[in-house]
Amino acid sequence: MVGFLKFVKDIMAEKANPNGIYCDFTMGRGRDTLFLTSLAPYGRVYAFDIQEDAIRQTRQLLDENNVTNAELILDSHHNFRKYVKDEIDGGMFNLGFLPGGDRTRTTMRDTTITAVKDAMAALKKGGVLGIAVYPGHPEGEKEGEELQEYFKTVDKKEFDVYLYRLLNVSDSPYVMVAEKRI
Repeated sequence: MVGFLKFVKDIMAEKANPNGIYCDFTMGRGRDTLFLTSLAPYGRVYAFDIQEDAIRQTRQLLDENNVTNAELILDSHHNFRKYVKDEIDGGMFNLGFLPGGDRTRTTMRDTTITAVKDAMAALKKGGVLGIAVYPGHPEGEKEGEELQEYFKTVDKKEFDVYLYRLLNVSDSPYVMVAEKRI
């Protein structure tokens, strides 16, 4: 999956705003949060997860790296507008389950679709959303399918949407990237 995430991160880094507002919609162990804080050293990163273990692991990673521009929020990504009132410069969704955690606790397509739609509406012109999908479990497969159906309906005059995946491995992880046109 490293290559898939690098694809997303390279696009985001190219368009980074050092004073920007970014969201890590699925905090996990904090690696994406740490990356986003590097894009906006003078800005703010809001990171969301529903598991206290994710908050703990991410806080530890950020402390080890002397990062102070992130706010960790114990709540679902679909509630992010309760906390982030401004437009955002970008965000990342790394769907599935907490690495090393309980594999029965996964992101769910209904809240993910809501969060993605709200993130798209909050995205500034030139902003980027990256979404990593893991179809190797039933919910992940359905989540990816519904996201692809949604992205097919997005106005091509307003967004460019990319799909990056292996074609010869049907259940391999893949990413989608949405860039809001300037």
